[in-house]
Amino acid sequence: MTALTELSSADLRELHSQLTAEYDALVKRGLSLDITRGKPSPAQLDLSNALLTLPGEGQYRDAAGTDLRNYGGPQGLPELREIFSDVLRVPVPQLLALGNSSLSLMHDAVTFAMLHGLPESERPWSREETVSFLCPVPGYDRHFTITEHLGIRMVPVAMTESGPDIEQVERLLAEDPTIRGIWCVPVHSNPTGAIYTEEVARALVSLPAAADFRIFWDNAYAVHHLTDDVPEPIDILSLAAEAGNPDRVFVFASTSKVTYASAGVAFFGSSPANVSWYLSHLAVQSIGPDKINQLRHVRLLHDAEGVAEHMRRHREIIGPKFEAVSEVFERRLASYEAGSWTSPTGGYFVSLDVHEGCAARAVALAAQAGIAVTPAGSTYPYKKDPTDANIRIAPTMPPLAELVDALEGLCTAILLAEVEQLVG
Repeated sequence: MTALTELSSADLRELHSQLTAEYDALVKRGLSLDITRGKPSPAQLDLSNALLTLPGEGQYRDAAGTDLRNYGGPQGLPELREIFSDVLRVPVPQLLALGNSSLSLMHDAVTFAMLHGLPESERPWSREETVSFLCPVPGYDRHFTITEHLGIRMVPVAMTESGPDIEQVERLLAEDPTIRGIWCVPVHSNPTGAIYTEEVARALVSLPAAADFRIFWDNAYAVHHLTDDVPEPIDILSLAAEAGNPDRVFVFASTSKVTYASAGVAFFGSSPANVSWYLSHLAVQSIGPDKINQLRHVRLLHDAEGVAEHMRRHREIIGPKFEAVSEVFERRLASYEAGSWTSPTGGYFVSLDVHEGCAARAVALAAQAGIAVTPAGSTYPYKKDPTDANIRIAPTMPPLAELVDALEGLCTAILLAEVEQLVG
């Protein structure tokens, strides 16, 4: 086949007629398919069903004999922190195991800074005229929601295969003293699947910045691999200390996509000074996390190798779905040069770029055909993709057959949107 942009006017009109008929037939099917969010599928959740019977009747003490049914233990269960310490490259004393949502911990960290400031802050962030965050794009929409909700100005930074564009980051930090943070998903980044290199990590912890500048290092997919080529975890805290900026990094992670999304455990790691700062504010809202749930996780996962084995079973379930994304896009879009997409080695998403100015129309057409896709623009601050080209694909939740149906329908919508643009 020939690229859409190289077709004659007559060929485009003929293809438009063909795609319109195909789309009308798609609408008549009355589909109800959803690939909007990166949720674990029921089969993945079933892998952790033992949590429903753990830790077992009469089992409520940790290794030290502490009664976990009572208040206390604000740092979380030591045994669970030990399991995830190596994965996250955070020493156990500097790692907190808390509630079920890392997003809540990120929200709290920003809110604490807004209300009270960080240890190095001259005043609470809310008393600054402007507070800005760097936002790698395309990026994680829920990160952007936190900063927008709290009135923080968002500054887009281009993503590369090895992390955010460091030259751009360096220039913005030098030019703009209002920048107080940057969002980072260092492994299998959402949605591109990019893996940060140590070179990028070293630059992020070393560049001149405001004294209370923080890297929000969201290690959401640290163990979510789709191949045997597992990246070596970056010891970001040690790199920061070596650079003379030991307090620059906040590390976040959770078991939300490891065990149960609704009943996981979230982690916060940082320097001793930052951990003390975080705990001092956390103590106002909580006397301790759900340590019984943490004990359940210890009994289910056992150790770091147990986590790795558990995630290999996840891979067996979702690996074919990511393969299906590549197969359908290759078959339907590649020959027309109608889009380009990432082939991640882990994580939960595929980033698809269609012709400029066509993403929103394609998503709208898909919705009219009963196929829900993450809204175009969601991977950019304020939901504004300046090129209107990026679409995030979340393949994990639906059964494989439904996923393929959704992808086929989405491709029809994309091709129709692009041909409409070229014809019109």
